[in-house]
Amino acid sequence: MNYNEKAASNIEIISYYSGVIIFGTALLMLIPIFFTIVCFEFAPLIDFIISFCITMLVGLGLMLFGKKTQIQNATTQWKHGYIIAAFTWILLMMLCAIPYSLSGHTKSFLDSCFDVMSGFTTTGLLLTQDLDHLSIGLNMWRHLLTFIGGQGMIVLALSFVSNQASGAYRLYVGEAKDIELVPNVVGTAKIIWKISMIYLGIGTAALWITGMVIGLNPITAFFHGFYMFASAWSTGGFSPMTQNMMYYHSLTYEIICLIILVLGSFNFGLHYAVWQGNRKEFIKNIETRSFFITSIISCALILRWLTKLNVYPDAIADFRRVIFNVLSAHTTTGFTNIYARQYALEWGDIGVLIMVIAMLIGGSACSTAGGFKGLRVAMVFKAIIVDIKKLLSSERNVKVYKYHHIKDCILEDSGVKSSAIIILCYIVLFAIGTILGIFCGYPMGSSAFEAASATGNVGLSIGVTSLSTPAILKIYYIVAMYMGRLEFISVFALIGFVIKGVKKICKRY
Repeated sequence: MNYNEKAASNIEIISYYSGVIIFGTALLMLIPIFFTIVCFEFAPLIDFIISFCITMLVGLGLMLFGKKTQIQNATTQWKHGYIIAAFTWILLMMLCAIPYSLSGHTKSFLDSCFDVMSGFTTTGLLLTQDLDHLSIGLNMWRHLLTFIGGQGMIVLALSFVSNQASGAYRLYVGEAKDIELVPNVVGTAKIIWKISMIYLGIGTAALWITGMVIGLNPITAFFHGFYMFASAWSTGGFSPMTQNMMYYHSLTYEIICLIILVLGSFNFGLHYAVWQGNRKEFIKNIETRSFFITSIISCALILRWLTKLNVYPDAIADFRRVIFNVLSAHTTTGFTNIYARQYALEWGDIGVLIMVIAMLIGGSACSTAGGFKGLRVAMVFKAIIVDIKKLLSSERNVKVYKYHHIKDCILEDSGVKSSAIIILCYIVLFAIGTILGIFCGYPMGSSAFEAASATGNVGLSIGVTSLSTPAILKIYYIVAMYMGRLEFISVFALIGFVIKGVKKICKRY
């Protein structure tokens, strides 16, 4: 580096790495472009070519603006990682919404952005219209965004676009992922993708064959197999058909999707440990224990409640509806085999309340799932138990308390405190969404259900999310999905950076 040359500024570093990620996303558009050509869908082809050119230009422009970062091989700091993650997700939301908007299947650009953020955050709430007649290209794009969003846009960039390991971990953590499967974070990103691609092959094949067995033609069965796998593995909830899981009328199809979505909600570290031959990790891990305990309690309570109300004709119907929907909510997937309003009209207040709690708890940390995460809930719960034990034991009895998550970890106050703060942030976000829903004229139960679904990145709807939803509520749900997925820290860092920049400008003038 020439010492007379000024070092790359924060904005140039942020601009360069954001440009790299956006450039990589532009290349992803080549996949739907390929399918629109193969399927002779010329109108969507033009939409995607326009979107590709705009996205590519924005990515190259940002990289060019921050080129000093590459020339000087500038090191990224923690703040850069957080800000890049938060800033890139907003830019990508708008750029990836262009094909939606040009297709004419959304009422406004806001609705297009809503669906893209829902896909990126693996939520699954949607405002796209005439879903049953969507082009293959746009359907492919919707599910591709969900699949990529589940693994992480930055994880993708680290795996395939960026060759720079310097500061890579800071970018990786900025997207709310912190597990290190191997010492090199680029290697970790590649392992995450390897795990996902192996499941992609197996899961799509299983759904493809099942689709043909239940009467779909081979080509349709293949595309539906890919779409449903992408949604289930990413705990996304998008479906190619309006009726979601009900379209298939198949218990086998539901069971395969259920297995995939539960696997998708587990920590990538757990998958890697089991693949390495450490099968006991599945039993010992505090997160899987927490997930199975809360799932069993939630299912048992709703089953008891619905049996009392006599909602379904027999026990098989009870189990099929309850287990599928509760696990879909708890893993933050959003697939459903009942109609949206049935939650409010048939499941009653108790059913809605338990679903809200399950959606807020969510799946595992460093997985494709949303919510508080089972790890944080388990840590806070264990800390409460430990405090009670300390109160009842002798002051001379000093004991170190541990929990098992991939390895034995000491239960430290700092870890419990940070878990409690994140849980509190989720609850505040959920509470504001519920109050705003009530203010917009929706019943309290429905407002709470939809707010929990958006905050926890679930995607189940009780009927609030629709074309007629007030714009302010749509915007709030976008913010809730975004903050919930990035787990607040990155967004707070971006807000702080912007405020600091504005203050500097105000002082200068």
